[in-house]
Amino acid sequence: MEIPSCAEAFIVSQPIREISSYSNSRHNEATALHSDVTSSSPLTSSSSEEIDHPNPITITTPSNNNDNEDPLLGKDIQELKSLLVELLSTMTEGSPQEFELVERYVNAIEQKFEPPQTLDFLNMIMGGNDWQFLFTTNQLGRPSPKLRLTGLVQNVRTNGFDGEVENQASWSLAEDGLTYDCQGTFGAKTTYTINQGARMTINDDLDLTIRLSKGSNVPTDTQDLIGLIHRAMPTEMFDNSDLAMDTTFLDTDIKIVRFTGKRHEGVRNIFIRNSSDMKLNPNL
Repeated sequence: MEIPSCAEAFIVSQPIREISSYSNSRHNEATALHSDVTSSSPLTSSSSEEIDHPNPITITTPSNNNDNEDPLLGKDIQELKSLLVELLSTMTEGSPQEFELVERYVNAIEQKFEPPQTLDFLNMIMGGNDWQFLFTTNQLGRPSPKLRLTGLVQNVRTNGFDGEVENQASWSLAEDGLTYDCQGTFGAKTTYTINQGARMTINDDLDLTIRLSKGSNVPTDTQDLIGLIHRAMPTEMFDNSDLAMDTTFLDTDIKIVRFTGKRHEGVRNIFIRNSSDMKLNPNL
């Protein structure tokens, strides 16, 4: 791990909401988002070949009885996305009813997903360095008041069937518990390979980097800082090595990914692209 003392200042992304993803343990209601992923045939990069995708999560109410179907299925995808973003931007601690509604929105959105049909198109939409983290269904610990996370973004660099994922957190540290005079970014970077349908298999090559902003004090205890960041970040974003990610929804605004693996089976992450016309409520 490297800690440059004179690194360039980091341009902080739009501040994240301190919803349950950071400040509270995830309620068990979200575990209903877990579902098995159906294996699919390998991709080819030819523009004429179709991409197979895992089956979306299904609503638990009977699908053969229209009277019992979730009424959210009658809404169009743009309205569902807007409702989801609005809800996530207003949640603080989160009630069981709010988590249940997030689950319903995600299920409905995934059912309406029309996946990209070629690898090139998938990479074009998925790539970029401005996927702002919104929410995780994971259960988290309690962050320390000494550390503030002011931004968490995911950068995806694609290269055919291979690529690189870097989760980058902007942080401020008050070692004395009063003055936040240490600032910088934390990066967790891994490579991936697409080798089963559109599934991204994460390699075991985790690279952690801390970069200090200009004018920042140098932390006296680097390992303590890393531990504080680990407690504040979703664990699947701090270390996603030896996991796999299925993209269960993706367009130019929103990305939903599902993790599979022994540590984080069924966990969902939700992102919004910073360049999207869909904006979080600026008054919150």
